[in-house]
Formats: sequence, C-alpha cells, structure tokens
Amino acid sequence: MSKDGMFYAPTTDYHHEPACAPGEFVFAAVALDHGHIHGMCAELVNAGGTLRWIYDPDPHRAQSLQNKHPQARIAPSLEAVLHDDDVLLVAAAAITSERGPLGMRVMQAGKDYFTDKAPFTTLEQLVEARIETARTGRKYMVYYSERLHQESAIYALQLIQQQAIGKVVQIMGTGPHLLAAQRRPDWFFRREQYGGILCDIGSHQIEQFLTFSSSLDAQINFSRVANFHHPQYPELEDFGEISLTGSSGASGYMRVDWFTPDGLGTWGDGRMTILGTDGYIELRKYIDVAREPGGNHVYLVNHEGEYHFDVSGKVGYPFFGQLIRDVLDRTDHAMTQEHAFKAAEICLLAQQRAWNRPNPMQGFTDIEANGTITPQSTN
Repeated sequence: MSKDGMFYAPTTDYHHEPACAPGEFVFAAVALDHGHIHGMCAELVNAGGTLRWIYDPDPHRAQSLQNKHPQARIAPSLEAVLHDDDVLLVAAAAITSERGPLGMRVMQAGKDYFTDKAPFTTLEQLVEARIETARTGRKYMVYYSERLHQESAIYALQLIQQQAIGKVVQIMGTGPHLLAAQRRPDWFFRREQYGGILCDIGSHQIEQFLTFSSSLDAQINFSRVANFHHPQYPELEDFGEISLTGSSGASGYMRVDWFTPDGLGTWGDGRMTILGTDGYIELRKYIDVAREPGGNHVYLVNHEGEYHFDVSGKVGYPFFGQLIRDVLDRTDHAMTQEHAFKAAEICLLAQQRAWNRPNPMQGFTDIEANGTITPQSTN
C-alpha cells in the first residue's frame, strides 16, 4: 500500500470478465491535477475500456499517465477530446473547484463524465449539474474510492445485503490521511479551491453512510471543522466531524483528519464500524496496525460467531465494469445519479453548516486567567 493517498490506486488479483468488447467503450482522461486519475483509468481499462486520449496542460502529468497506458495518445487540447465522437466518457481529476465546470463542458459535448471526488465545491455547481444531467441524459459519476475501490468496503456491503448483521442501526467511520504537505500543490491549501475537509475527504464517509445504511437522504445533526496544528496553512482544515441521521433511521458519526503520523505503514488507518440489530462489522481498510501491513480486513460478529476475513484479491472492483455497461446500455446499476448527487449535497451542506456555526471553536482554545475561552480562528 502506498504511503501517499494522493496516488491511491490499489490493485487486486481478482479477475472480472471484461464488461465490453475491445474498442466498444472508448474514453479519455483529462485534467490530471489529482493522482486519483491513475486508479480511475487503470480500473476502466481492466474492465475492458479503451483509453484513447490523455490531455493535461502539464506535459509531465500527461506523460506520466501515458507511460502506464502507451496505447493512448496525448491530445493537443481539451477541445480535441470533446470533438471525438468515439469518446463516450471523459474521466477527470481536476482541481476540486474546477470539477463542476468541466463536467458541464463534457456533458454539453454529449459525453458522460466521471470525476474524482469531491465533485463540487459549491451548491450552485451542484444545481447546474442536476439541471444539465436532466436536460441531456448524460451521466455525472463520482469516484468515491474508499468504497468503490476498496475490497473490504465492497465485501461489507455484500454482508449487509445478505442480512448478516440484520438492519443497520449506526455507522461510525474514520478517514485519517497523511498530509505530506511538501508534496501537495498550492491549490490543496486554498479553501475556495479544495472546498473544505468535509467537502473533500468527508465525501467518502458520507457516501458510505448513505450506501451502508440504505438511506436516500440524511439530516445533518452536527458538523465541525478545525485547524488544530497547521497555522502555516491558515485555510487548511486538518480536522472535521459530522453527525447524521439517515432516512432509514440509522445514525452516523464520521471523523476525517490530516493527522496520520509518519510511523504508520500506509497513508491512513481508515476504519468503519457498522452496527446492526443482529451483529456488527468492523473494517480495517488499509492496515491492521502492528499486526498486518496489508489492508482489506473485515471483522464480523453476529449470532453465529466471530469471523475475520482477509478479502484482498478476493472481491475485486465491480463498479468499473458496471459503469461501462451503464454508459453503453443507459442503465444505472453502478450508482444512481441521485445517489452521487445526494452524497455531494450533504457534504456541501455539512461544510456550510460548519463554517456558519455560531461562535465557532476552530482548533484549540486559549483559556485566559479569568476562565474565558478564546477561540482560535483559522481565518
């Protein structure tokens, strides 16, 4: 497992049959600002897709992706990609604030869009995308990698669907990440461009909550963001938390942060505990600390007993083949459009609520001699 989550691109020994015939699903990759594009493209190709074009203003980024997919050509411009009628889908990992506008251009060109998370940084962008998908019938799909590209999460959903723990009552998820600030681009530290921590890495946790709890929507009970330890980056939020109640009745608590210590063997000890009426599941996604360096550990406890499953290489990543078929058949098996948008909407609302909290306590506080607590603002 890589020590750098920005280039998260796991592999599996599990073999899915190709979802299409050679050359039937042609796609392009553009806007390579985030390393997640490598994992997105690799899995679409593994599922049978043909990467024809690569475009990025930075030739080094374009060349890096082409080195992994030598059959692809580097396009002279975005327009050249959008004017190719054979291209059915455009995959992209732009600067977060630019993902919405890019998606509009892609859909207006008559192509489906597959973007890295988070898909938007403002509610206005979300509204525009909702209107455009309804108008054109195009897809605006989102790479929520901590569920879609993670075998333990995929297996957990299978267990839930098999009623292994009964009805889901509560979900607790943690998404710690390694900051590695020296390797991050400047836009990563600008709130207007990355959207805030709940909008960004919180999107993984919120999307999983909706999926695992079978909720179509959720109420935000509480949300908070803070900068505890990085005053040199005043617009960075290094901590975020949110409490939800899903439309299914399940409750959720999610915490995300940039405090992964250098001593951990991977970029983040992501975990999730899913409580049901008849048992519970714990996911140790990327590492089993001080025991196993590999991830994909699923622990199940129910009325039948206690179980530990190491599912690395045993589940695969079915989303990508399903997405290819959805594009070709105009179906919605991989992910419904409303689910992709609802997860984004809750992220944006939670982020907005955290910013608008009365008397926000962002980061540690100074307790004055008279006992008054003085908040430290990140602004």
